[in-house]
Amino acid sequence: MNKQTLTTAALLAAMVGGALYFTNFLQSPVLHLTHSMKSSYLNGLEGIQHAIDEHYHQQKTIVELREKNRYYEKELLNLHQVADEYQKLLQEQNSSFQTLPKTALVRTLSYVRFGDPHRVWIEMEHFDPKRVYGLLYRGYAAGIVIGKGSHPMALLNGDVKSTYAVNIGATNAPGIVRGNNGRQMIVEFIPTWIPISVGDEVLTSGLDRIFMSGLKVGRVLSISKASGYQSAVVEPYFYGKNPAYFHVITQIR
Repeated sequence: MNKQTLTTAALLAAMVGGALYFTNFLQSPVLHLTHSMKSSYLNGLEGIQHAIDEHYHQQKTIVELREKNRYYEKELLNLHQVADEYQKLLQEQNSSFQTLPKTALVRTLSYVRFGDPHRVWIEMEHFDPKRVYGLLYRGYAAGIVIGKGSHPMALLNGDVKSTYAVNIGATNAPGIVRGNNGRQMIVEFIPTWIPISVGDEVLTSGLDRIFMSGLKVGRVLSISKASGYQSAVVEPYFYGKNPAYFHVITQIR
């Protein structure tokens, strides 16, 4: 092999090596830039997809809410019509009877004592310690409010001293419900000649002037008879999870 051939081979080797070196040298920033562009593209694509999904769900929710709003508007008109006819009927009979109660939103402060989930202090304006108030949670009878000294104390449904008048089932069997320091309640003094059944709904009667009539209390789980009366074990719709707020019935007209 002559000298010229060796020189040409060395030159080609140098050129190939240089090309590989510069290729690796340039490849790193190019790949970094490419990855950045891909990442930005995918992030943008995901952002667009999320925006589309959110828009779709929002649009679906808006449609559903509009349908519900139309339904409630129709029901509200029906209720207004019924209320108007009812008031006219009362006027025709020269009756002063009114049914609209007054309620107040009250805040839970703390347990009366630790270990007892059935008694809580509440914050209530214009409280009269000589009165007994009905306590509501989301429209369900939740217990009563009494005075402990000058402070309002809520006795929730599980408390043995939380008592109020109720009716049971389609027969409107009267009774007095109370807590049993557990998850169930007991309805006592139900006349034996009035039939009741397991599964019957228990509603407030309003005869004690603590609640208005017709508020839901719970359902009958079991029935027993003793001393000329019936008793029923009831699963209440509200049991003391001690929410932050209740409503109190301050006046029944």
